[in-house]
Amino acid sequence: MSKFTKIFYKITMAIILAIETSCDDTSAAIVKDGKVLSNIVSTQMMHIEYGGVVPEVASRAHLQKIVPVVNEAILASGIDKNNIEAVAFTKGPGLLGSLLVGVSFAKAYALAKNIPLIEVNHLAAHVLAHFAQPPYPSFPFLCLTVSGGHTQIIQVNNYLDMNILGQTLDDAAGEAFDKAGKMMGLPYPAGPLIDKLAALGKPIFTFPEPKLADLNYSFSGIKTSILYFLKKEKEKNPAFVEENLNDLCASIQETIVRTLLYQVEKAAHLTGIREIAIAGGVSANRRLRTLLQEKATANQWNAYVPDIALCTDNAGMIGIVAHYKYEKGDFSDQDVSPSARFPLG
Repeated sequence: MSKFTKIFYKITMAIILAIETSCDDTSAAIVKDGKVLSNIVSTQMMHIEYGGVVPEVASRAHLQKIVPVVNEAILASGIDKNNIEAVAFTKGPGLLGSLLVGVSFAKAYALAKNIPLIEVNHLAAHVLAHFAQPPYPSFPFLCLTVSGGHTQIIQVNNYLDMNILGQTLDDAAGEAFDKAGKMMGLPYPAGPLIDKLAALGKPIFTFPEPKLADLNYSFSGIKTSILYFLKKEKEKNPAFVEENLNDLCASIQETIVRTLLYQVEKAAHLTGIREIAIAGGVSANRRLRTLLQEKATANQWNAYVPDIALCTDNAGMIGIVAHYKYEKGDFSDQDVSPSARFPLG
């Protein structure tokens, strides 16, 4: 436990610098009294040419961007940097090299300023992004956290009390979108483009929707089904993908989205919880948002959908978690290390 744990702070007006470097977005934010004053994100576009995030390239880019991004966040917030009372960072999960940049910067900043250090779980941050702006879900609530690397149904009992009810056993939903896009010749990341093209098509092709007996997910079967379907159709018509691209995108998207919400609906029934939220990069998907609202109406749920800016990786959500940890005096020591696999809870 940190030496700061037993020291009393001006809790109601804490100013926290938050750092997020878990993957390919370098982000810094200033959070004051649980309110996001600034939230700067620098996205690394060079990974597009590689068809995916290259860890070594990502970590080098973080090194180049971390200082200017932090400076911009402080300037945009309008606060005096000398008034920052704590620094928060993403400990994990994520790419180890990328996490190391953020952790090292945060540790150095905290040591130089003699202020507390707060470690944050990246997945918990996606969940608590819902408390960056109203309306806020009531406890307990279920949160479908879905991104390129993670797909989980989380029961949220309080700000810092969460447990996983179900998660993917193989690919995450975001990976399924990207791999399906690659099969169709779409550039990385394919998810946003599939969302855009799907709006121009109809889900006329059917793919299996895995429905596991528990609350876990599996997307590898969907990926394999799409692979063999496209192979078969292209043997008959080499231009099949180009001629049916919009309908293919709509069909693939519909399959993945329905698979996601099938398990959420089951979880809501099993737990009796009617407060339902979505979070993570894939929560920006328009069909997922629309179908969630339809399910909410049919099941009498209260549904919560984050602002688009809060869906992808950002330091604002890190700062929200840090705010509640600051209130508890839950600080880290200088020997804290990044964790590529940092389990929630």
